[in-house]
Amino acid sequence: MTDGLTASMTGTALRLTVEQWHPLAEAHHRRVDPVIEDRLQRRARGEKNAVEDFLFEYYPYSTGKLRTWHPGYGVTLEGDVQAYLGNPAYVRTDDGGATASLMWLNPPRQARLDMAIRILEGTASRPAATGCFALHEWAMTYRLRQDAVRHAHLPLRLSPEAIAATVEEVGLRCTHLDAFRFFTDDAIPLNAYRPTRATQQENEQPGCLHASMDLYKYAFWFSPLISSDLVMDCFDVAARAREIDMRASPYDVSPFGLEPIRVETADGRRAYAIEQKALTDVTEPMRRRLIAALTRMQSGEPDRAHADADDAARGRHVHE
Repeated sequence: MTDGLTASMTGTALRLTVEQWHPLAEAHHRRVDPVIEDRLQRRARGEKNAVEDFLFEYYPYSTGKLRTWHPGYGVTLEGDVQAYLGNPAYVRTDDGGATASLMWLNPPRQARLDMAIRILEGTASRPAATGCFALHEWAMTYRLRQDAVRHAHLPLRLSPEAIAATVEEVGLRCTHLDAFRFFTDDAIPLNAYRPTRATQQENEQPGCLHASMDLYKYAFWFSPLISSDLVMDCFDVAARAREIDMRASPYDVSPFGLEPIRVETADGRRAYAIEQKALTDVTEPMRRRLIAALTRMQSGEPDRAHADADDAARGRHVHE
């Protein structure tokens, strides 16, 4: 290792001394704290933010769990590790350290791991589909009154008639089950696809905003065996995807300081395509990083499981 840091290796597992991993944990806190403080302050004031709160409400991961730093599978922590040993995924090593163990992958978690890898690999194997223009949010409000829509507290920027006209003119081409399942009954027959849980691994594709957001879900499913650096990188991608999602929606996002992407117009659809392409370019390497980490866990071979912790120790993922 470089930059004045040293670590001893036992077999193929990286070991971090307390002098090494404490700064990494503190750097993680500096990265996460502004995000969770905003969330906690809104809750204390009774305020809602349909853009930012989504990542804490749809994906049910607490702020406390997000703040806790984990080095990931294949890394042993030395020093005062008692707090980690309170986590059921951690075991004490023979020399008094703590490491996240594959024994935590009981049969249900193993089945979930296999499924996540299949979906992610299937998504990565396909070209990005364009032409959906994020109309899934429109389909969720199709032919509904303001008081009946999913985010009823958030005003629509268009009338129900204008929303319906856009859906019918542009068409629906949603490939993501967990968006499609919220379509109104009238919108379902208008979609070009019929995604189901059984066909999810055949349907998902990398141009989908929800597929980008789900990287955070899959990473957190397997925390603490997935490093907190990778979890937060996936969180950042999800937050960017959610912002694009809501900017392209029929809701009024101006209270959140956001400009709408007016996909009801040709210019707006071109603007959305640019945002979609930029997000896909960022998401693709993130998806491959996550696939690699999950595949190492699946195989039980930590030969490169220390990669994220090693990079962090070198300062590559330390966010000030």
